[in-house]
Amino acid sequence: MTQLLLGIAPEWTPTLDNFVAGRNVELLSALRHALATAQGERGLYVWGGTGSGKSHLLQAAVECARAAGQSAVYACGEVPDAATVVAVVAVVAVDDVEKLDDVAQVALFALYNRLRENGGMLLVSGLQAPAFLQLRDDLRTRLGWGLVYQVHALNDTEKAQALHQHALARGFELPHEVTSYLLRHGRRDLPALLATLDALDEHCLRLKRAASVPLLKEVMRA
Repeated sequence: MTQLLLGIAPEWTPTLDNFVAGRNVELLSALRHALATAQGERGLYVWGGTGSGKSHLLQAAVECARAAGQSAVYACGEVPDAATVVAVVAVVAVDDVEKLDDVAQVALFALYNRLRENGGMLLVSGLQAPAFLQLRDDLRTRLGWGLVYQVHALNDTEKAQALHQHALARGFELPHEVTSYLLRHGRRDLPALLATLDALDEHCLRLKRAASVPLLKEVMRA
């Protein structure tokens, strides 16, 4: 294998293309459309459990905007300053909105209004639908005004597809038996599964061996 010979693991970046949609086809289509046009709804809120893919989507949206020549910012658990960002940034993504303190919530409310006035796009994620967020009433209301989508977690077949796709992006083939073992014995959320796969890849590179169940067991015992 070329990767094993060179000892190089390509950097993996979340994109809209490598997001395994599963039951989120409509959400992915709406996000692509919103990023591709300056018209229509400029606010999008996504919610779902830990590991459902919210962060992937927000980071991918920022990468997509930058690839199109737009300035874009991603923030997790904090809010970029509206006064300095809005004039030059077309897309702002704020992850984990439920982690914002009172000051940050005020800042997000101001950012929402400034972006709306200037035609920018705001993407926000949280663990719950807007109506159930423990946030300021005015901010919670604003987040529910735009497009709101639940991010549905993947089933095992879709997780297997995501693992295979991730392995190919890193430059190695993932045997079926390795995928099956990881899904049976690994943690259930996709980020944890991908992290284990990354660790397996690095272990294989060190040993100059192809991925296998025995090597996966070594990684999972570490």
